[in-house]
Amino acid sequence: MSEPMQEKLEGLLSPLVAGLGFELWGLEYAQRGDQALLRVFIDRDAGVTLDDCALISEQVGALLDVEDPITLAYRLEVSSPGLDRVLFRPEQYCRYLGERLKLRLSWAVDGRRNVQGRLVDCDELTVKVEVEMGEVVAIPLEAVHRARLIYEMASGQPEQRHAVDSGE
Repeated sequence: MSEPMQEKLEGLLSPLVAGLGFELWGLEYAQRGDQALLRVFIDRDAGVTLDDCALISEQVGALLDVEDPITLAYRLEVSSPGLDRVLFRPEQYCRYLGERLKLRLSWAVDGRRNVQGRLVDCDELTVKVEVEMGEVVAIPLEAVHRARLIYEMASGQPEQRHAVDSGE
């Protein structure tokens, strides 16, 4: 998402979402031709239900209709960030020190475009990830294209996800 559009949408939606008792976790905006998609991720300590998403969707949709920041036809999706949540801001990384994450980089850092490991440190500009037995890579946040937590079950093994065949 372009920086001006992201800032505009976050500035518009954050007070609304906070006023309804949620945190605006992040936004994703994608434009293809004359269509656009806006994904709004919300969170709160008590968790997020389907009814919560419906409420936020209704309120955000009404606000976007009035303010009209997106000039294209668009689809609005509202959801929780989930267990394998995307990280959008530096303070979100710092909440998950010690957790495993996967980073896709916009350019190579230490010869890597994809980094996976345990988050060992962070600040406003950099995250440090332990990638292999003791090797720590410092990654500028400006190089991160997408960051996602890796959900681990209690055993410490990544969760295995399987498609379910309904038999129909």
